[in-house]
Amino acid sequence: MPRMLLTYDPAWADQFASIASEITTLSDADWLIEHIGSTAVPGMRAKPIIDLAIRVRDLQDFGACLPALEAGGWRRGSAVRTHPVMIRETDGVRTAIAHFFVAEDWDAANQRILRDWLLAHPDDVDRYSHAKCDAVAAEARGQSAYNAAKTPVIQEIVDRARAARGLPSVPVYGK
Repeated sequence: MPRMLLTYDPAWADQFASIASEITTLSDADWLIEHIGSTAVPGMRAKPIIDLAIRVRDLQDFGACLPALEAGGWRRGSAVRTHPVMIRETDGVRTAIAHFFVAEDWDAANQRILRDWLLAHPDDVDRYSHAKCDAVAAEARGQSAYNAAKTPVIQEIVDRARAARGLPSVPVYGK
């Protein structure tokens, strides 16, 4: 199925709030949950998938809530290796991705750093949106995988954002 990038939709913020509330209810945990990804950035073209960053104390904290999340329709299934990820689908269509970060990794999570940078740098929102559109077009021609095609731009933006925070460069593609 071809990827579809949509014009920013303000309703994505409400969708995030609803999903975050659901996760809080399912987990019965006192987790900090933030809206990340392209749907969190006004003006950004995006796939209509809500990404969430969730701060857990440690992996045992996550593991203790895993059965309740799975019972609520969330499933493991991402190729990301740097942190646990759960996916929510509705009628076979991915609608949300939850990224779980242990407390000690929270402040250096690239997904949060990128979101914060984009919220403050509209030129990079435009640049990243164009890279995503180019990646979709390249993928449609069979030239490149979507994530691989947009990763160089993400890496460059995240490197600048991390440097501004006094953090070293690290790979953004955790698969």
